[in-house]
Amino acid sequence: MHIRIVGAGVMGRGIAQWAATAGHTVELCDARPASVPEALTFVEDMLRRAVRNGRMSSEDAADARARITAVDAPTAPGPAVDLVVEAIHEDLAAKRELFRALEDALPAEAVFATNTSSLTVTGIAAGLADPSRLAGLHFFNPVPLMRIAEVVPGARTRAEIPGMLAEFVRGTGHAAVVVADTPGFLVNHAGRGLATEAFALLEESVSDAVGIDRIARDVLGLRMGPFELMDLTGLDVTASVTDTIWRGFAHSDRLRPSVVAANRVAAGLLGRKTGRGFYTYSGSGSRPEVPAEAPVDGDADRPVWVPGDGADTEALRQFLGRAGVLLRDGASPPPDAVVLVPTWGTTVAAAVASAGLPAGRSLGVDPLSLAARRRVLAVTPATDPVAARDARAVLARAGAGEAPRRVTVVRDTAGSVAQRLLASIVSVAASIAERSIADPADIDTAVVAGLGYPAGPLSWGDKLGARRMLALHEGLHRSTGDPRYRPTRWVAERVQLGLPLTESGTPPTLTERVAYRT
Repeated sequence: MHIRIVGAGVMGRGIAQWAATAGHTVELCDARPASVPEALTFVEDMLRRAVRNGRMSSEDAADARARITAVDAPTAPGPAVDLVVEAIHEDLAAKRELFRALEDALPAEAVFATNTSSLTVTGIAAGLADPSRLAGLHFFNPVPLMRIAEVVPGARTRAEIPGMLAEFVRGTGHAAVVVADTPGFLVNHAGRGLATEAFALLEESVSDAVGIDRIARDVLGLRMGPFELMDLTGLDVTASVTDTIWRGFAHSDRLRPSVVAANRVAAGLLGRKTGRGFYTYSGSGSRPEVPAEAPVDGDADRPVWVPGDGADTEALRQFLGRAGVLLRDGASPPPDAVVLVPTWGTTVAAAVASAGLPAGRSLGVDPLSLAARRRVLAVTPATDPVAARDARAVLARAGAGEAPRRVTVVRDTAGSVAQRLLASIVSVAASIAERSIADPADIDTAVVAGLGYPAGPLSWGDKLGARRMLALHEGLHRSTGDPRYRPTRWVAERVQLGLPLTESGTPPTLTERVAYRT
């Protein structure tokens, strides 16, 4: 394919390298011609690095570079151009003006694609005499390494173009997902689940940013905690994306932004690029300064009593038994024992009130943390500090041949930290599927490739169990009264019908899926 890339900035040069490496002929141009040689030098450096790292041969690198040529202007004659990919700054008027000029300069057969991440594809195409020739083709930085692209048809995009673009992307080894023209498309929309819930936990003082990040990494298995990630990308970027998507979806409670983010942006606490965000950075490219964890100083031999029955109770008892913890039996807690309550979408305080447990000695344990590298212990305002220290020491115990476990102490909240983060991740993904913005399989593919989660959110929910996921959503909604946690129809309906969360199901058209209506 013969491709013209307009815009020689970070995204344009990345797209040029990716396309040329895949064997396509690439023209690179920019409204500022001097930026093109700079971009080509950058591409050459990246190709040399790929050779040094063993990702490609020197011959393949030379061939890829030879496929990229500089063009004097975006509107230069191009009778052989099959596809134009626009990667200029995010300005609607500028993009419309560019595409109008390209429409006059290039053959009608050339397909137009915009790499916009925040503007509507339909709005950009509206400036064309023939809006049917334009679609969105949204890449992620760095393009050669982020092996995913979103194909976004506008309201008037020709029916064959999304499939053609998706096939083109997949032919390079990248994944392609077809996404409706909605705010945030797919990956940025799905990412709001983690970011907004992390801020909600911070607002409620459930834990600090470091504690939430540790739980996200060590319990949920994320590569980076949400606040580490926001420091890396820049909080101003995160806050802007979140606000745009929230407004675009009519102030949906599920996507509600945080006042904490706005205040920190106003204060200039943007992350690595300003030297200070949720963490402090002492130099360019430096690692964040992370405070050491408090030492475990309680009585690890203190007896434990676990109330109730059910799978979570039994799992906690088995875990404690393997660690050699002294478990007390009986219908009521002995006076010398700490009471550990496994909570699922509920609070320790509610268990104290409903079961008449001793408030000073009753603490919560997140069942999700039992099989993880880190345990999560919840304290209430009534918790005795000595009981809390002892409970932390008990949870830090390990079985024979195992290393001691880390334990993070958090404030009692419905669902605890990991449950709330996961519930929000799954809930936002389910709402994306519910709106037919993308297929369930594409949602999972895009989130794993674009956000680096250990599993796609819908598959993650299925692994946990759709019924258990619904119970968590219902518990959070019931405990808080916040519409943010209202169970989605997607999850509730599939539990009722015995379907997995990854199942599209039969739509009214009796075809494979219902297309999103723009």
